[in-house]
Amino acid sequence: MQTMKKFGCAALGLAVAMLMSVAPVRAADTVTIGTVGSPSANLWPLFIAIEKGFFTAENIKADLIYIPASAPAIQQVAAGSLDISFSTGLVDPIRAAEQGAALAIARFEIQAPPYALNAKSSIKSLKDLKGKVISVGGPKDITRLYVDRMLAPHGLKTGDVDYVFAGATTARAQALLSGAVDAAILLPPSNFQLESQGFNNLGLTIEYAPELAFSGTMANKAWAARNPDVIRRVLVAHAKGTEFFYDESNRAEVIQILVRLSGQKVDDVEKAYDFFRKNNFFDRTGKISRVKLNALIDALVGLGDLPARGNVERFLLPGVAQLSD
Repeated sequence: MQTMKKFGCAALGLAVAMLMSVAPVRAADTVTIGTVGSPSANLWPLFIAIEKGFFTAENIKADLIYIPASAPAIQQVAAGSLDISFSTGLVDPIRAAEQGAALAIARFEIQAPPYALNAKSSIKSLKDLKGKVISVGGPKDITRLYVDRMLAPHGLKTGDVDYVFAGATTARAQALLSGAVDAAILLPPSNFQLESQGFNNLGLTIEYAPELAFSGTMANKAWAARNPDVIRRVLVAHAKGTEFFYDESNRAEVIQILVRLSGQKVDDVEKAYDFFRKNNFFDRTGKISRVKLNALIDALVGLGDLPARGNVERFLLPGVAQLSD
């Protein structure tokens, strides 16, 4: 009996020692992520990273918040209400950083504009838009820049059309569906949805502005400086989502993720997947093209929004963003 007692005490002591030797599980790092509008194809890698557990694998809890438009999203990142933003139009953060806002670009996401300009069935060409009402993201939104680029070769200039503003693709699509506007610049799969209902596709932005990168990841500079390992893990998870998207064996699963989140029809989402994959819209390098960044900055200089190109690295997140030629 005494031997059994000694054995029991020894076993208990061993169990306690083992429990004490196990390192405590560290709580996941919560990252407040902002993005513009509502679920659409440009957010695919982010949705995949959340749905497939890539953020969880990096011990990140992604708190995703939708913001109505790009400008307020940038304001919230700069103010620290958001730690980071994904798939944000690049011109707003460049303008904000030029004015001293505490945010910077961490990486490019979509390296060319994936928009279509859709119009009522009675409008057959870009030339027919003279005197018409077009819905774009904002008066200085990158979507306005894209539409200006599309209209110019067809003899239309500022003043030949009327612009109205809605920050999200879904809001612009609804305005066109309701007849409130004559045309709207839309992201997939909304453009395919409207085309299936008889609206015309007047052209793709990639045909008119292929050198203008569309979106990127922005971070609050103070938050990023305090959390260099956290932002590294966030970008690793997002990159895994991008690679998962490009693996064609995942096509059906990737499509179902966006169907579930966006409420769009399978046929429209399938077209969006093929469109994004065929054109290699999602950047896989993790680096920022100096050529494309300079093209954006030069466009803003031409609009009078920036005084000069200068040192482009002033717009990039130190220690994180990597330039490539």
